[in-house]
Amino acid sequence: MTAPLAQRMRPKSLQQIVGQSHLLAENAPIWRIVQQGFLPSMIFHGEAGIGKTTLAMLLADAVGREFRALSAINAGVKELREVLQRPQDLLMQTPVIFIDEIHRFNKSQQDGLLGAVETGEIILIGATTENPSFSINNALLSRCQVYRLQPLSADDIVLVLQRAIEHDKILKTKVIQLSETDVIIKLSQGDARKALNLLELVINSSGQAGTVHQPIMINNQSVLAVAGHSVANYDKHADFHHDMISALIKSVRGSDPDASIYWLARMLNAGEDPAFIARRLVILASEDIGNANPNALLLADTALRSVQSIGMPEARIILGQVTIYLATSAKSNSSYVAINRALQATEQDFSPVPLHLRNGVTQLMKSQGYGQNYVYPHDYPNHYYPQQYLPDNWLGKNFYQYADNVREQENKQFMQWLYSQGYNNL
Repeated sequence: MTAPLAQRMRPKSLQQIVGQSHLLAENAPIWRIVQQGFLPSMIFHGEAGIGKTTLAMLLADAVGREFRALSAINAGVKELREVLQRPQDLLMQTPVIFIDEIHRFNKSQQDGLLGAVETGEIILIGATTENPSFSINNALLSRCQVYRLQPLSADDIVLVLQRAIEHDKILKTKVIQLSETDVIIKLSQGDARKALNLLELVINSSGQAGTVHQPIMINNQSVLAVAGHSVANYDKHADFHHDMISALIKSVRGSDPDASIYWLARMLNAGEDPAFIARRLVILASEDIGNANPNALLLADTALRSVQSIGMPEARIILGQVTIYLATSAKSNSSYVAINRALQATEQDFSPVPLHLRNGVTQLMKSQGYGQNYVYPHDYPNHYYPQQYLPDNWLGKNFYQYADNVREQENKQFMQWLYSQGYNNL
């Protein structure tokens, strides 16, 4: 049986890879690694179908290492142990262990890889569609080089199509005229495999012989004729994972429930991971709503846990509820601004902790003034007593500014009344 066009055109060497010039061009990071012949453990981050597996295979081949692959979707502890088992031949070079969707491994599974990476028993190449900063253990991440793979540009997609027409063993025997590429570029969303699948679909559906007198025409109309009804299927990862989630977040932030639910539906229809959407809504609940409605964070976090335990299609109901709740909630980014302001201000700050705020747990510490003159607020009316909590050089600094929503203004009035009992820090 003949392999699909995308498989037949899979690059056989690093030089045949189209795109990723920021990693593979001369003097780029991975180019330098290959030139040195030393392969470190790496994490490839990018959309599905962007070429992470192919790049890992070709890197292993380029430095003469054995390549073993494992999918985190199907693998358990047993499969992980088997793939980590090294041959008894001590002269055998360290193998490259490729783990697709590595973010799906739980903490214990990722920890199981850590020892083998540390001791040099394996060279790990992990592939993930999630941000590795949030989906991979810090200990493992710190021992790997992280590289972001980019979707192919429009010019790259055209080059991929032209190469297939000119060099594929089947297509080069036919007369194929590539006159328009706009639709293929749009539908493929930077994914060479999708572009080649579309090209093959149009060719196989054309009904033309592919001769000089009856050439196969590849244009926008012929592509739409066979793929127009499948736009969402081809538009699932790159477009939704970036542009669509941005549209959803901005719509919720902008208090538009109709637009918010629309973008949510678009993402779910295309098969976006509902847990990914829920995680972003948790972040939004704190960043864009915050103390204007503290219940927003509680509801968003509960929704995330529910989505993870229930799954689709029922998870759509939960996501719809929380999306509308967040969109119609009062908004405030005051907490977000406050923590960023404090982080920036204290980046190079080494102010000592005032002595009265330190915990005098030993007699020596007490003799040095630790905890001396600290007043326990619960012993006083309203559970408040005016005393200094900031270092001397930060007295009077307001990192937090109350936003103009009802709840934060109520909090401000309460704090003003509290401070009026003997201390004013507003």
